[in-house]
Amino acid sequence: MSAAPAYSEDKGGSAGPGEPEYGHDPASGGIFSSDYKRHDDLKEMLDTNKDSLKLEAMKRIVAMIARGKNASDLFPAVVKNVACKNIEVKKLVYVYLVRYAEEQQDLALLSISTFQRGLKDPNQLIRASALRVLSSIRVPIIVPIMMLAIKEAASDMSPYVRKTAAHAIPKLYSLDSDQKDQLIEVIEKLLADKTTLVAGSVVMAFEEVCPERIDLIHKNYRKLCNLLIDVEEWGQVVIISMLTRYARTQFLSPTQNESLLEENAEKAFYGSEEDEAKGAGSEETAAAALPARKPYIMDPDHRLLLRNTKPLLQSRSAAVVMAVAQLYFHLAPKAEVGVIAKALVRLLRSHSEVQYVVLQNVATMSIKRRGMFEPYLKSFYIRSTDPTQIKILKLEVLTNLANETNIPTVLREFQTYIRSMDKDFVAATIQAIGRCATNIGRVRDTCLNGLVQLLSNRDELVVAESVVVIKKLLQMQPAQHGEIIKHLAKLTDNIQVPMARASILWLIGEYCEHVPRIAPDVLRKMAKSFTAEEDIVKLQVINLAAKLYLTNSKQTKLLTQYVLSLAKYDQNYDIRDRARFTRQLIVPSEQGGALSRHAKKLFLAPKPAPVLESSFKDRDHFQLGSLSHLLNAKATGYQELPDWPEEAPDPSVRNVEEEDLSLIETHVGLLGEYTEVPEWTKCSNREKRKEKEKPFYSDSEGESGPTESADSDPESESESDSKSSSESGSGESSSESDNEDQDEDEEKGRGSESEQSEEDGKRKTKKKKVPEGKGEASSSDEDSDSSSSTSESEMTSESEEEQLEPASWRRKTPPSSKRAPATKEISLLDLEDFTPPSVQPVSPPAIVSTSLAADLEGLTLTDSTLVPSLLSPVSRVGRQELLHRVAGEGLVVDYTFSRQPFSGDPHMVSVHIHFSNSSDTPIKGLHVGTPKLPAGISIQEFPEIESLAPGESATAVMGINFCDSTQAANFQLCTQTRQFYVSIQPPVGELMAPVFMSENEFKKEQGKLMGMNEITEKLMLPDTCRSDHIVVQKVTATANLGRVPCGTSDEYRFAGRTLTSGSLVLLTLDARPAGAAQLTVNSEKMVIGTMLVKDVIQALTQ
Repeated sequence: MSAAPAYSEDKGGSAGPGEPEYGHDPASGGIFSSDYKRHDDLKEMLDTNKDSLKLEAMKRIVAMIARGKNASDLFPAVVKNVACKNIEVKKLVYVYLVRYAEEQQDLALLSISTFQRGLKDPNQLIRASALRVLSSIRVPIIVPIMMLAIKEAASDMSPYVRKTAAHAIPKLYSLDSDQKDQLIEVIEKLLADKTTLVAGSVVMAFEEVCPERIDLIHKNYRKLCNLLIDVEEWGQVVIISMLTRYARTQFLSPTQNESLLEENAEKAFYGSEEDEAKGAGSEETAAAALPARKPYIMDPDHRLLLRNTKPLLQSRSAAVVMAVAQLYFHLAPKAEVGVIAKALVRLLRSHSEVQYVVLQNVATMSIKRRGMFEPYLKSFYIRSTDPTQIKILKLEVLTNLANETNIPTVLREFQTYIRSMDKDFVAATIQAIGRCATNIGRVRDTCLNGLVQLLSNRDELVVAESVVVIKKLLQMQPAQHGEIIKHLAKLTDNIQVPMARASILWLIGEYCEHVPRIAPDVLRKMAKSFTAEEDIVKLQVINLAAKLYLTNSKQTKLLTQYVLSLAKYDQNYDIRDRARFTRQLIVPSEQGGALSRHAKKLFLAPKPAPVLESSFKDRDHFQLGSLSHLLNAKATGYQELPDWPEEAPDPSVRNVEEEDLSLIETHVGLLGEYTEVPEWTKCSNREKRKEKEKPFYSDSEGESGPTESADSDPESESESDSKSSSESGSGESSSESDNEDQDEDEEKGRGSESEQSEEDGKRKTKKKKVPEGKGEASSSDEDSDSSSSTSESEMTSESEEEQLEPASWRRKTPPSSKRAPATKEISLLDLEDFTPPSVQPVSPPAIVSTSLAADLEGLTLTDSTLVPSLLSPVSRVGRQELLHRVAGEGLVVDYTFSRQPFSGDPHMVSVHIHFSNSSDTPIKGLHVGTPKLPAGISIQEFPEIESLAPGESATAVMGINFCDSTQAANFQLCTQTRQFYVSIQPPVGELMAPVFMSENEFKKEQGKLMGMNEITEKLMLPDTCRSDHIVVQKVTATANLGRVPCGTSDEYRFAGRTLTSGSLVLLTLDARPAGAAQLTVNSEKMVIGTMLVKDVIQALTQ
């Protein structure tokens, strides 16, 4: 065995070629390593005074981590070197600490003062690494330290450090969601950053912390659009996804009036000659007939987004191309969506994983916009080397694109695919032929004849699938295909696949009048082999016998009785029940009920032909490119794509009056040229007249179609993208001063910008305005210090811009804002300088081991600095008492159901346990004792809380698998001195998780859960419970269900799955305006359904 190469070639103990490698080199994973000497050489190297040995040791340790080896036992030796003066060693130490700080929190906390000094280091990489390590120590007691560090880093001179601050925001938010308001202030400040390095990271933080705060995007919308082309690929994907949802809330739908415009254009064109003949009277009639609605005019900001994302279709990253494609599909006019087809087809040359995702999205797009991909039909032809899932998706796209023009080509392609050795693919091809026959009537007979020829194929699976598809096609024109039914009847001797045999028997029974001689003989053969058939075939034999008894009782009476007698004693209870039911229905008896007179209508009723639809038809309600669309189920964290507004919101909210954007992004071009750009001006009447005279569009925007002339001036098409930076509404200073007074009311309540006086507005004609975020009033002295310092020295990427600006523009502050005090050195541990948010004071959670007492002795926390990490429950149950303070001897324990997925096990209910110490002595060693639980119920314990000081509170999360029952989970809460027996009993509504499905899926699933699986109750809704909002709120508060869209206004539908077994729970409320409402629950779990009905009725009638 030759030695594996480690991170560095110069390593001790490596073996020569052909020799065995011994275990004293941890990075190469030796074969004879002993635990008691494990990593001893690395520890010695880290303890030396030589930086070269320390660097070598750290390289080998990082190499171990990269190879997936566990290096956690080296933590004490590594953490001692965190104060090393060698920059290279310090970088690698920080890399190690980021990996293991969460596991070794106590030891990491001991070095917190070193991280504090690291935040002041002159090297930007060290500052960023120190913040990264600090945010990786997930202990609630250092939340205010992390908050202060993030606020400092957000004002750092280096864009890399500011980017790291944006990355730390979601970490802090997940640790303590009560810090949201302060984090939003930091996000608002970072959103105003002008560097491309920060943009993607801060938008990701925005999406994680406050995606509902659209108002933060208004002022930065145009800047984000203009920066998009230069942001890194990961940031581009995040920004495009966010801007897609933003545009859906702020702009009108570009497709709402397209059909109207086309119709009016036709009338105007063809009416020109008719009007001359008919005279003036007919002109007045035609004018009155035209709709009164205004034609659609695209918002300039909407056009800006489409124009600036279009070049990204040529990106090398498949994720970016996919993001732009979904943006165009959801936001662009129909005439412009076609540009994404070529880019998506290009991605089909990539890896199979990329192909799979792209084809999923293309399959959805091709249902609504078939013409977009028709020119690229051959790109979806299937190669023999494609994996099966890629073949089936390409087949789906080809079927969607098939029309009367290209169907001969498509069918020839399908004929080739049937010869494939991949049986799943062949079955999918036969189904695709059936769909083509259904959708295109002209080729139905051709497809049917081809499928009949396949019945003589040697492969049984091909024959079986053909029979199933033929059955569906014959239902459309049964009278014309008696010969095919006869041919199928002869195959019953040869075909052994149960589904195919059952399909043939169903066809013969359904159309027995077309084959009156063959049908009885088929029944005779099937009666012989009845006992050996599969259950699905036996059920169809019973159906065939019943139908023949009703139409030809003379020949088949005895055969039917024989078959029913065999079925009566079958092992399967479904078959026994069907036989008993059929006998009572078709054989008249003295006690025969009214149903037997209608047996013919029941068995031989005309049945509608099945509709062969694409499985991707209902997927477009998910945002394309998302995980939820890929899975066809709502994934955790998915944000719904908003509907278009009926009326456009005020576009002036995106006008930036406090910042001169014409000087911010003036040299974003590839050559770095400095260009002055005029402000964005709306189209005047004169410009609109010019647009009407302009006959053609430029090549770059030729796809824009009829909507282009209404929303952009004639010059805009030929100008470079740098012009779009001026389209944000801020331009020449004279126009700003004119508009200052009328826009002043709009700016109130938007941070420190609203504090500008009118005098300041007058001064702006001579001075450059203070960029947003630099003159901003903040909650701490540090922010005001940094706001004055950042304007002096920006990052290197902005040095050119600083040289070009006049010196009088560099340090201008608003007259109304106070001058910042002199910058002082701020210790992160000196929290008295930390200005907390204005929240109600609560006790801080001090979950820290006693071994840290000496190190954290100087850490003074005021009551208002920490807010416990509580998640507000949405459950109607609210907080419930688990242990009273009298019984718990001063320990008070409550619990709530958070309705969030439990990270340890998705089948468990997440329960938040709230501890509070109302005694005079500390409570130590809080943990869960060994529980004695009923069968099936299990508990995931929370981590032990080492100490809870008097008057303090703490929150822990535990998971309980209730096994889909409302049995109580009994366990012990233990301290170092006492044990308390407690129990948690869940309401039935907390045993499920919401499921999001379409209306068609809901009806389909509901149809499967009828009979004993359905519980229905009537109730009288009070007048206070008649609005949509109240009904939905009460139902979802009672049960953790997701709402399902419904076509009727008085009906509400909800769906969920039980956490343990995943059984569907469907709830329907028919709230009729007059009379009693009706509540229906469908579920396999009848006990859960019954209890849920009771709880929901109680909630609605209160």
